Amino acid sequence: MGFLSNLKNRLIHGGLTEEEHERVSRAMTQLNSAGFDPWGVSPETLKASLASSIWLYRKYFRVETKGLENVPEGRLLIVGNHSGQVPIDGMLIATSMLLEANPPRLARGMVERWAPALPFISTWFARCGQITGDYHNCKELLERDECVMVFPEGVSGSGKTIFHRYELQRFGTGFMRLALETKTPILPVAAIGFEEALPSISKLSKLSKRVGAPYLPLIPTGYLPLPTKVTLRFGQPLRFDAPADASDSAIEQLVDQVKFSIQKELDEGLRIRGERIFTGVAK
Repeated sequence: MGFLSNLKNRLIHGGLTEEEHERVSRAMTQLNSAGFDPWGVSPETLKASLASSIWLYRKYFRVETKGLENVPEGRLLIVGNHSGQVPIDGMLIATSMLLEANPPRLARGMVERWAPALPFISTWFARCGQITGDYHNCKELLERDECVMVFPEGVSGSGKTIFHRYELQRFGTGFMRLALETKTPILPVAAIGFEEALPSISKLSKLSKRVGAPYLPLIPTGYLPLPTKVTLRFGQPLRFDAPADASDSAIEQLVDQVKFSIQKELDEGLRIRGERIFTGVAK
């Protein structure tokens, strides 16, 4: 009866359980008369997307979270390491915020500027809450107390090869000036497991430049992500009190503190993963 009841629930709510359906509704608080939020997010598209990502989250990558109790209410910048060739990390972090954070949050990812040029994908991104990484878009979201997710490494992080796995690349500084201007806390998050899901051995730099792509990963295992176990570690929120127009060197020092916090969570997660593998209890 339990299985049949759960299946009926999912069918009634478009593939979600009643609880999952209710969590999405709680995360969507600013809808207009047409049923969209001010940035074009459709709750129905979001629920359909979540129904698809739940299987990846729970079954394929078997995501384990640590520190979600650290997520503060109100405006928030989630800042994480970037990896995995494709934005699977952002999708699963956003899924964790809807499924497990209390209260549930819609984490709006800042996507690369070339992403909106992709047919169909750009519309789907917008309907699910992902927006082009524009300073003014992000500022408006934060001023309305929304949750924004950024990856300051950009394509340098997502496109790195397996030979540089878990090595944080240079961080951009725009997110820090934005946090200071809007007085937004920063929540560092470390994603562990994506580096091995699509292990690239080359960016094929010359070819990627010819076709106008940021990189073209050469993946010996194929382009279907491997079912690696993923851990998301959320650190303590960081709050900074400095002028948004501070010197570049002063901003870089603050950015280094965020980078250090993420690296600390990465190191701890990798240490635990190593211990589990060593003792034969890896999941």
